[in-house]
Amino acid sequence: MTNSNKNKLEIEKSLPHNFLAEKIVLAHLLIDESAFEIIIRVLKIEAFYFKNHQQLYKAILTLHNNNVSINITTLTTFLQDNGLLHSIGGTEVLTELFNQISDLTHLDEYIGLVQDKFIRRILIKLGYQIINSAYVTNLSLENIIIDLEIELFNLTKTNPKNTILTSAELLTKVILDLKKRSNETNLPGYPSGFNDLDALTQGFQKSDLIIIAGRPSMGKTAFCLNTATNIIKKTKLPLIIFSLEMSKEQLIYRLLANETNISNTRLKVGNIKDFEWKILNKTIKKLATLPFFIDDLPNLLITDIRSKIKKIIFEHNKIGLVIIDYLQLMESGSLKNENRVQELSQITRALKNIAKEFDIPIIVLSQLSRNVESRINKRPILSDLRESGSIEQDSDLVIMLYRDDYYNKNTDEPNIAELIIAKHRNGPIGSVKLNFLPKITKFTNILNA
Repeated sequence: MTNSNKNKLEIEKSLPHNFLAEKIVLAHLLIDESAFEIIIRVLKIEAFYFKNHQQLYKAILTLHNNNVSINITTLTTFLQDNGLLHSIGGTEVLTELFNQISDLTHLDEYIGLVQDKFIRRILIKLGYQIINSAYVTNLSLENIIIDLEIELFNLTKTNPKNTILTSAELLTKVILDLKKRSNETNLPGYPSGFNDLDALTQGFQKSDLIIIAGRPSMGKTAFCLNTATNIIKKTKLPLIIFSLEMSKEQLIYRLLANETNISNTRLKVGNIKDFEWKILNKTIKKLATLPFFIDDLPNLLITDIRSKIKKIIFEHNKIGLVIIDYLQLMESGSLKNENRVQELSQITRALKNIAKEFDIPIIVLSQLSRNVESRINKRPILSDLRESGSIEQDSDLVIMLYRDDYYNKNTDEPNIAELIIAKHRNGPIGSVKLNFLPKITKFTNILNA
């Protein structure tokens, strides 16, 4: 065997694949009829890496196209009649598929894993094809590039996100989602960690644009930092904070203050007691394991956000949440021939599109109009957001922060923050209250007596 053939075999053996995901998808086909339309819409036969999985999938498709009900008897009979039962691994393989799964949830994730590995295999083979073509000097460069463009275009068509779903496919997807939720006690969205807020919002939903608004010193950054920490501890999903106002060091000090209950001031001057060092070291080790990213570069553009999200996905295969602090410091990157209201509107529309594109919640902090300060009742209302930029239209959820003790030192509710849900596209509006600990800039649940 030549060295080139050996290299080719080694490459093929090490190509990306996910054995378990392929088995689970095949098991869905055998057990759950409602999953069929979604799977066959996305996955080609070649999407399965293992030869016996390809044969099984092809056999199931043939039975389906011939209007034969799919069960272990019909599938075994078909494989026997076509001399394929031995090559797929025998009846033990079929029995294992039927018995492997009791929980038929998370189908989309398994389909995505199989498709992801398939596309990566195509990219690898395409890469070698490009290299080999470049060495063939009697081929024109123009033809090589045209062929490459065709291959890349065909590759983009294999991405299920680019397809349009029929009503039947959408309903099937909804049924699977309902089955998944009926078996779970968790919220459908990412939990903020604040019980009364999560009861109203059901967590922060994927593809939502969420505005956290308030006047200066209301605690917007602190609230979002607390929320981000709660979410990443619960989900372990990567998240990124784009901090246009504070440096990453300032945010880290705040994070440590929240987690250790040592005041931010004492941390900065190094006034740490002996017993607190153990707490601090333990906290740092724990936080260091979390996929928590902070970007504090100024002049943030939409293109920067998209590219950095893609970088995290490339390195970690997923992303859970994006937080931007804050909106009025962002730039659209377009020519300065439009007023600031139009520019902010353009930014929020682009952020909503990114939330939908990557199927993640994006939380954006926003200032409120100064008109709040001129009123006797300084509790913010939705029009205060409109007057600060007309930015409400693209948002799915608007939460406004208010602390009465900031304006009224004799308030009946010291160290209490009110979260006013002023807009909620997919749920109720209302308000909830949290404790606010000013020394460590931390929000906590109010414990009922």
